[in-house]
Amino acid sequence: MKLVVGLAGASGSIYAARFLKALFEIEGETYITASPASLRIFSEEYETTVKTTEDILSFVEEKWQVKPKHKFHVRNFFDIGSDIASGSNVWDAMVVIPCSMKTVASMSAGLTENLIERAADVTLKERRRLIVVPRETPYNRIHLRNMLALDEAGAILLPASPGFYQMPKTLDDLGDFITGRILNLLGVPQTLFPKWEG
Repeated sequence: MKLVVGLAGASGSIYAARFLKALFEIEGETYITASPASLRIFSEEYETTVKTTEDILSFVEEKWQVKPKHKFHVRNFFDIGSDIASGSNVWDAMVVIPCSMKTVASMSAGLTENLIERAADVTLKERRRLIVVPRETPYNRIHLRNMLALDEAGAILLPASPGFYQMPKTLDDLGDFITGRILNLLGVPQTLFPKWEG
């Protein structure tokens, strides 16, 4: 599995952190980029001092003591000439987690002012899977129109709206629910929560 992951500037760092933890434990490789706003929010929500994407990866690895099976390649958020800015490079899917409404708006309009937006644009034009995890509430009509435009372009919208039938005990359980749903969409078996048996 070869992925592109973008961390955009929305609240919900727990979703990014738990998704990255799950990736650490899966064989494959990921090209990852994080916006300056996402670094600030991650620092605030985890009460830490991460300043770079590498810091986030180190934080996740150390906090949950994961043994890496996955290979991460960090890319500069501002480098729109990066390798993942071109469709001549191939990846299986892209995940934007969490995704700000600003990034949703830019992706839906085809704007490519940073690497997350450009890689998402490439993912859509090359007909690859784009999974977007918006984190906002409530939605206004602009948000809804932009998300509908993304859906019509081929993206999958997976809002950070965890279910509770798995009887979560911790906040991490809620992050794992969203992670498990993403893994299902990527075709990766997951055991983070049991499937609904009816």
